[in-house]
Amino acid sequence: MKKYKLKTHKGTAKRFKVTANGKVIRKKLQNRNNSHMVNMRKNARKAIPERFVITSKANVRKIKKLLGK
Repeated sequence: MKKYKLKTHKGTAKRFKVTANGKVIRKKLQNRNNSHMVNMRKNARKAIPERFVITSKANVRKIKKLLGK
């Protein structure tokens, strides 16, 4: 019986990355609503850099399955 390849879940692929060591990282959503009322904010507040956080171990198996890895 053939084993079929799973398609990559595109929503998950946009939100998570797998490192070379196999850890799953995601963006820390500190700067939410980035395009809402931006003209009122100070430049320093708009320019907060993206931060990445290691995902909890409870979700790693599900995320890797959705990514097809």
